[in-house]
Amino acid sequence: MRFLSWLITTAIALAVAAWLIDGIRFTGPTSGLAEIRHKLIPLLVVALILGIVSSFVKPVLTLLSIPFIILTLGLFLLVINAAMLMLTGWLAEQLGIGFRVSGFWPAVGGAIVITVVTWVVDGLIGPDARER
Repeated sequence: MRFLSWLITTAIALAVAAWLIDGIRFTGPTSGLAEIRHKLIPLLVVALILGIVSSFVKPVLTLLSIPFIILTLGLFLLVINAAMLMLTGWLAEQLGIGFRVSGFWPAVGGAIVITVVTWVVDGLIGPDARER
């Protein structure tokens, strides 16, 4: 149950980022039921890719960039999160999923949106729902 709530939370955050940030998008229809049908599975797959990238690549990058993190008082973590989103976009393109992040600044904005939306959704579902 915990994995499923995490996957849905990440998918919601990605959907909000794609909706709000101009340089982050899913390909396909742009409105109505056709959009939902066409983008639901790719959204869940991209959320899974982001989770895998964040689980394996992000700790290594964080460890290697500890001096930059300390020097910038933690703001460099935002750059790392943006890099994880860009890597996710690149992997999704290579796999033909139809998700694209077009540049560093959209990735930074997307990283901020994903973080905030994840906090909000986690706060709404509460710790009890995640642990069942």
